[in-house]
Amino acid sequence: MSSRTVIRGGLVVTASDEIHADVLIEDGRVAALAATGTPAAEAFTAERVIDASGKYVIPGGVDGHTHMEMPFGGTYAADTFETGTRAAAWGGTTTIVDFAIQSVGHSLREGLDAWHAKAEGNCAIDYGFHMIVSDVNQETLKEMDLLVEEGVTSFKQFMAYPGVFYSDDGQILRAMQRAAENGGLIMMHAENGIAIDVLVEQALARGETDPRFHGEVRKALLEAEATHRAIRLAQVAGAPLYVVHVSATEAVAELTRARDEGLPVFGETCPQYLFLSTDNLAEPDFEGAKYVCSTPLRPKEHQAALWRGLRTNDLQVVSTDHCPFCFSGQKELGRGDFSKIPNGMPGVENRMDLLHQAVVDGHISRRRWIEIACATPARMFGLYPKKGTVAPGADADIVVYDPHAEQVISAETHHMNVDYSAYEGRRITGRVETVLSRGEPVVTEREYTGRKGHGVYTPRATCQYLN
Repeated sequence: MSSRTVIRGGLVVTASDEIHADVLIEDGRVAALAATGTPAAEAFTAERVIDASGKYVIPGGVDGHTHMEMPFGGTYAADTFETGTRAAAWGGTTTIVDFAIQSVGHSLREGLDAWHAKAEGNCAIDYGFHMIVSDVNQETLKEMDLLVEEGVTSFKQFMAYPGVFYSDDGQILRAMQRAAENGGLIMMHAENGIAIDVLVEQALARGETDPRFHGEVRKALLEAEATHRAIRLAQVAGAPLYVVHVSATEAVAELTRARDEGLPVFGETCPQYLFLSTDNLAEPDFEGAKYVCSTPLRPKEHQAALWRGLRTNDLQVVSTDHCPFCFSGQKELGRGDFSKIPNGMPGVENRMDLLHQAVVDGHISRRRWIEIACATPARMFGLYPKKGTVAPGADADIVVYDPHAEQVISAETHHMNVDYSAYEGRRITGRVETVLSRGEPVVTEREYTGRKGHGVYTPRATCQYLN
């Protein structure tokens, strides 16, 4: 039995086009588009008709950076694959790429298998995996080749967190050399963790224990220094580089310089750096702990450089780094010692809406919104054009978006499994109305109609900016 859906009368917005068109969906894929009101569009017939008049019809969001059920600092991220992917769907995201973790002393395969076990049968939307490489050795390097072959085509390394995820320059260089050979993409958490640990120790010795000091010790210059070092190591290795969660003016400048030199270097930022600042980290009564993440929030003046980077394409992607810890019982582990606050913030449900607000505010265009939230992450991580666009042959991952609806973001109404919102009380314009994942309605006119297990593991090709 073939199933057909028609979405009528909306403004279809992709990274490249805006067109008033009807969309025909058949067997989970986009079958055809035709200009609204034309005989071709009128000929579309289906069991399910969705009226998108006055609305946008956009590709489902692709969030290339999430951490569901991630162990950190003696606790776990509060969202499971079930709750996290459901919240993502509510926010108009239809694909996530999560991070499987290699523990020191264990193989990449063990880490990947553990993450498959967590996700399989539990997801509301489709998902893929990156691999965190914490232990570079000859066996690990061989395993990288095998993972690329089976669709895990990106590997994350950390210049931060000594004793946990940290890799030294030699280990980073070896992994980059391997990626240069096998087509993988190295993703880098670029902060000088060795120097930061010294500053943490000194701050605590001075009695500086409040959450705001988390931002003060993780200095923007140490993000910029690590970004520069990662770029040059990648250049030596002949490998591409993707720098995650860029937060500071100085780090953007390093990426811009590298791209001006023609290097295959890419950068991502996140909504928290675009909309929040050290003012939040400084909130009294330990409330600032809600905003502890790494890289940290920066003073407001850094936001202009991030928006400019997104407009000039020196930053290409906005993902969330969704890694939620409840304020009660989890963030509170760091009362009296900011270094014990679990690093991470919730956001997988808010990204598409916040970036639409950026369109309303004049920071970016509508098409750029779709580019940085859907199309580019899909291309960056080898999912395009299956994901990230509305075009014949693409998966019918489609959002009907009401650009005029107003909403107030709040923990009381969000669907993430966390007891606070980083954007509590923020009024925004624009709201997800209906979400399809491979043609199946996951959210229907603001009602959840999805199910766990609908989402499937999606192997990825290599980065499509390098072909």
